[in-house]
Amino acid sequence: MRIPEAAAGARILAFGDYRPARIVTNDELSRTVDTNDEWIRTRVGIQERRIAGDDEGIVELGVHAGGKALANSGLDPSDIDLVILATCSAESPMPGHAPQVAHRLGIDAPGAFDLNAACAGFCYALGTASAAVRAGSARNVLVIGSEKMSQWIDWTDRSTSIIFADGAGAAVVTGSESPGIGPVVWGSAGENYDKIIIDDRHSFIRQEGQAVFRWATTAIAPVALEACERAGIAPGDLAAVVPHQANLRIIQAIARKMKATNAVVADDIVHSGNTSGASIPLALSRMIERGDVPSGAPALLVGFGAGLSYAAQVIQIP
Repeated sequence: MRIPEAAAGARILAFGDYRPARIVTNDELSRTVDTNDEWIRTRVGIQERRIAGDDEGIVELGVHAGGKALANSGLDPSDIDLVILATCSAESPMPGHAPQVAHRLGIDAPGAFDLNAACAGFCYALGTASAAVRAGSARNVLVIGSEKMSQWIDWTDRSTSIIFADGAGAAVVTGSESPGIGPVVWGSAGENYDKIIIDDRHSFIRQEGQAVFRWATTAIAPVALEACERAGIAPGDLAAVVPHQANLRIIQAIARKMKATNAVVADDIVHSGNTSGASIPLALSRMIERGDVPSGAPALLVGFGAGLSYAAQVIQIP
């Protein structure tokens, strides 16, 4: 057995994403709930969202995104020795989804586990992957955010049905001589655990939208600024700011408070909806594919949501 060597730093080799084929527009939603296109755009900024098919679960979505990231990285499945899958919308609590995704991708006997930090899940998983590489516990790590939020939605509830969606995003992390993934700044506000919640297996997701909005627009910008400080990057030097795609007004408020004046701010929520732990890699993968951000430039990732949990780190765009 080959024992991994500790690395001075960690970096992302490549991203990959998967968006289900079905597009649900605001007009379509207005047929089942009391809403309309203008109301949704004004309040959350969403025009349309992707919804997975009956044959697409957390594993299938993760396989698509993980396979794309792996192909983009230039590595073989045999090069991956750890798979971390961030999700909060699992169909069942056991078994974990990461081992199944690894098997489907032809990755032989890796460490594999699921991680649930809800909308901050990808940042938590990325921080964990970076630490594993730098500690010598893994050579290359496949990090996936995969969510099927649609299966936990009451489609007659306007407060949630207009927001949440499905998809998956992934990244391949490897060792490097210099840091390509900055220190993660993470935390939680557990006293507010019930602001976004699924009570039990027979319930749908519910949230206190105004309370979450106030928390996110006041508490998250300082976390983002601390991540920049710990990475040694001034906000004005960021090429991209990629917040969790929760609400377009929240995204814009965070960027404005950070004074990241030269950064491209992710707005994938407009066409993808809120995909919880998948939203950050989905958004950044699309930005890279469109050429919105240059390779090697610094980007801030910041996730926040149910828990209430949050995490942020600065990365070097692959």
